[in-house]
Amino acid sequence: MPSAEPVVQLRCYCKNDGWGKKGHDSMAARLCAKTPGTDFKIEDDKHYSEMWMGTYPTTPSYVISTGETLQEYLKKYPELLGKKVRDKFEGELPYLPKILSMSKALPLQVHPDRKMAQQLHARDPKKFGDTNHKPEIAVALGPFELFAGWKPLTDLTRLFANKPLQRFLPPGEDKFHDGTLKQVARNILEAPENVVEQTIADVIKLPDDAFESKYRYIPSLLQRVCEQYSPTDNGTLLAVLCMNFFQLNAGDSVYVPADGIHAYLSGDIVECMARSDNVLNTGFCPRAERDSVEVFCEALSFWPHEPDEAFLGKHPADKAKHGKTLEYAPPISEFNMLATHLKAGEKESIQPIDGPTVMVVTGGAGKMHAANKTLDISEGYVYFVGHGVGLDFEACPQELHVFMAYAE
Repeated sequence: MPSAEPVVQLRCYCKNDGWGKKGHDSMAARLCAKTPGTDFKIEDDKHYSEMWMGTYPTTPSYVISTGETLQEYLKKYPELLGKKVRDKFEGELPYLPKILSMSKALPLQVHPDRKMAQQLHARDPKKFGDTNHKPEIAVALGPFELFAGWKPLTDLTRLFANKPLQRFLPPGEDKFHDGTLKQVARNILEAPENVVEQTIADVIKLPDDAFESKYRYIPSLLQRVCEQYSPTDNGTLLAVLCMNFFQLNAGDSVYVPADGIHAYLSGDIVECMARSDNVLNTGFCPRAERDSVEVFCEALSFWPHEPDEAFLGKHPADKAKHGKTLEYAPPISEFNMLATHLKAGEKESIQPIDGPTVMVVTGGAGKMHAANKTLDISEGYVYFVGHGVGLDFEACPQELHVFMAYAE
């Protein structure tokens, strides 16, 4: 058997969910279409939502030089994962990077933890295709709006003192704790459509002084999300009233734990998650596509409870020689992410990583020196880099932006 090439270029594909951006407005589609040799073509009347870069079987990446899926290539050459990663994750690439482009809210969702994922997979393996958990990070590539985690309990206590919202409180309770919040979430999600529609209308009519200054956005955001889906969508009430609403800029990032409630609203992002596609949806989607409220509420955790707790910090990467690379390090073992940003003429060196890397060029052009080869790289190029390979980047003739997910 010939020896493995440790650095291989990947061909990826883009999904067509209705919440994606249309045609060339979608960064996911634009990047996907720029891979050399791809047969992917952008149609301006189609929505493009997610470009996947990894081994998950529903939307696999392909090794351009061999025509194999990346999964097949790594099964043939498992040494590319490195012994530690191969042993710990049973021979699998443990993460799944994506580019997401959103024109409206994704379904309101949680990803079940490992225990629940195993139960759901045993019950319905077609819908829940694996037994893994799915913590994830999202790094903004520009303006990015989302819902993630819960408003502070004291804020919810004051907010739900407004008469139109008192109908969702458990009998005899007016101060929020996690048990109250869980019951309020269930009551909102189980409310009849006419109650949802009337409540939204009533909240929109409340005077400004019904809301703390930081929540004055609630009426207008209710109207905006209603226009995207329906004034009877239960998820609109739960997200806008109970969840933290964020407006982030390029480079900002959030961490969503496996059982954390979230819904991305607009923008372009690099996302990375543990290798799973399990999800429970209960809003911002047709009623027929919603999962059981009981199961959804069972899966919920009640972290984060403060807006700052949802943010994922970044720091200069120890693995980078010239200080042009940032690292995002979520509190999980499946992956970290590096982001290298170079101006024209600048260089960066990334030391060999004790595990596999998947990298995507999100902007600009330059050269990459790796495994005794010099490769021209530009926007839309995606590579798998095997264990123990160092990378040298040079931005020319313009700037260069590269994101790298890796495991060690």
